[in-house]
Amino acid sequence: MAASGKDVFLIGPGFIGREVLDVLLGEGYTVTTLTRRESYAAELQRSGAKTVLGNLDDKDTIVNQTVASDIVFHTATADHLPSVEAVIAGIEQRASQGKSTIFIHTSGTSMLSDDAKGNYKGDKIYHDDKPEDIDALPDSASHRLIDLAIVRARQKLGTKAKLAIMIPPLIYGANHQYKRLSIQLPTLARFAIKHGYAGHVGKGESLWSEIHVKDLARGYVTLLHWLESTDASKVLENPYFFCENGYEFAWKDAVAVIGKVLYDAGKIKSYEPKEIPESDFDDLFGKYTAWVVGSNSRSRANRLRQLGWEPKEKRLMESLVEDEIPLIMEEKAEFSGYAGVAASGSG
Repeated sequence: MAASGKDVFLIGPGFIGREVLDVLLGEGYTVTTLTRRESYAAELQRSGAKTVLGNLDDKDTIVNQTVASDIVFHTATADHLPSVEAVIAGIEQRASQGKSTIFIHTSGTSMLSDDAKGNYKGDKIYHDDKPEDIDALPDSASHRLIDLAIVRARQKLGTKAKLAIMIPPLIYGANHQYKRLSIQLPTLARFAIKHGYAGHVGKGESLWSEIHVKDLARGYVTLLHWLESTDASKVLENPYFFCENGYEFAWKDAVAVIGKVLYDAGKIKSYEPKEIPESDFDDLFGKYTAWVVGSNSRSRANRLRQLGWEPKEKRLMESLVEDEIPLIMEEKAEFSGYAGVAASGSG
């Protein structure tokens, strides 16, 4: 199944990318990763990867490494346009040399988020075998600016390359070897420890689809195998792939689990969840808080399932109790909100 010996360039060997890297190495791919720190590069090299030092703004490094690679994964962030443009430039160079490239970019289902602010369960469900519904999203939707650059590149390159966009929902799970966690629910857990209660936005009624990071990593490689074996003209029909495990959660239910675990551990004084006042949103995701942890985002991964992929890992609540929250309770750093880019778009 795997095309052993093909060269992969992986941008972003972090929470998602490290899991993808392990699957690729296990299948015999030669993987070069872009990493900022020499200490992490040494660790990656011990695992069997090659490394190139640099960051997302190192255009020349990304272009050159793309030109040298048959396959490119971007798992660093859904919101960095210059690095995606550098990959596309490298793919165009390869196309001019008669070389085809596979490129899988990581977006996210924040693009589907509504304005519920936690107050209701949304009815709209998006299916990845109905690309017209995704294309109908406003250009200002989260992550959409970057995704549109890829959609345009697909149209320009035609059958000279195979470009696809992986769009995961809320990602959960922890790898105790790597001590890396996802964003939304761990941030709500850290908020609870700091403020003494587990909180949700609005009524906490809104729903999100979910995926364990290990199931997601296998989803990427399932997608890769499909791209390797499918005619480029067929790939052009639809760029989008969701990846969810068939379950959804309401924010209030996840917060209730966070509250119970932290209360039982003596970290907070009450296990009763309550609404977070807007004045405390800066300790979460700032002005994006209501969208990041209060919206509805419901997706169905029909396409990966048709390719034989199926989720196998533990469910969200079980993972929170057994994996994520214990790691968070070990953290020593002072928490003052999520520091990265939580959302994008001009909406």
